[in-house]
Amino acid sequence: MTSDSLVDNHGRVLVYALAIMLALTLVFAASTSGTAFGAYNARWDGSATLRTVADQQDTDVRIARNTTTYQSMGANGTIAFILAPTTPYSDRDVTRLRTFAQRGGTLVVADDPVSTGADSRLLAALGVSARIDNATLRDEQHNYRSPAMPVAQNVTNHTFTRGVESLTLNYGTAVRPGNGTVLVRTSEFGYLDRDGSASITGNETLARYPVVTAESLGNGTVVTVSDPSVFINAMLERPGNRQFARTLLTTHQRLLLDYSHGGTVPPLVAALLTVRQSPLLQVSLGLSGLLLIVGWRRNAFARLPDGVDSIQTSERAARTEIEVDADDIVAHLRREHPDWDDDRIRRIADSALRDRQK
Repeated sequence: MTSDSLVDNHGRVLVYALAIMLALTLVFAASTSGTAFGAYNARWDGSATLRTVADQQDTDVRIARNTTTYQSMGANGTIAFILAPTTPYSDRDVTRLRTFAQRGGTLVVADDPVSTGADSRLLAALGVSARIDNATLRDEQHNYRSPAMPVAQNVTNHTFTRGVESLTLNYGTAVRPGNGTVLVRTSEFGYLDRDGSASITGNETLARYPVVTAESLGNGTVVTVSDPSVFINAMLERPGNRQFARTLLTTHQRLLLDYSHGGTVPPLVAALLTVRQSPLLQVSLGLSGLLLIVGWRRNAFARLPDGVDSIQTSERAARTEIEVDADDIVAHLRREHPDWDDDRIRRIADSALRDRQK
């Protein structure tokens, strides 16, 4: 093989490698997200690990980009996570969520304590009595590296807390349980830092503050969690959190991650979800792909070269009635394989011609 051929081959390999790298980069960018609490965000503040935990439990995972998804899913056996919504739910949205729970579904409502209070408005609109407090919950005695990361070790024996020994918060708050059942509380050294002084002052009192409650709604349940970061990637490795998520999932067959009011999903994921939810679009794309394949094959045969570089190529040339002679084949093989001797080239050329004639 000549030096020019080597340079050409290396150049083509480099171009192909760059093209593949660019394609992979674009696919990665289109299928991941930087949205906080996002199901496709693999960074510390995303919830991609929650999807992994669900997969490990063989739980069917669905993504809700709007609340109409609640209407198309069976409520019994489904648990829906609402993590830190950034915009309020409309009356129509709330009706869909309430109907879902009343039909037997489980809603997990976990909002950011520094939000504008949309969490409590959602709970009130749903018709449950639990409310989320916005003051930071601290515990000077039982915590993970910081009093602002209390480890709540008082766990009630309940279906949703089976095997859970504790729960670790990250600048979370408390739940005012109302008529709900308290599932997890802090130690007796917990307090709500209402003045932001990072110490207990004034009328702030030490107590066992609820951080998770459960309340019936029709045939279903609303679970209120005072800190959505319990479920993010970094915090799932903290004491008790992964087990709590796993227990919630093992008690259900389906997981619905509600992002209808909490950011966007990546473009590629959005496209796949759109196709998945539209049988008509699936059929249309399938037919379009079939037509493209047929068109490509026709164009490929129409553009075949006059020469051949193998016996298989010569057979395709014969089927498409392309006229070639021995000299054409010999010349082509010499260009493509300058390291072959004349006897080898002649044998291959003669074999190709005989096969074409057959």
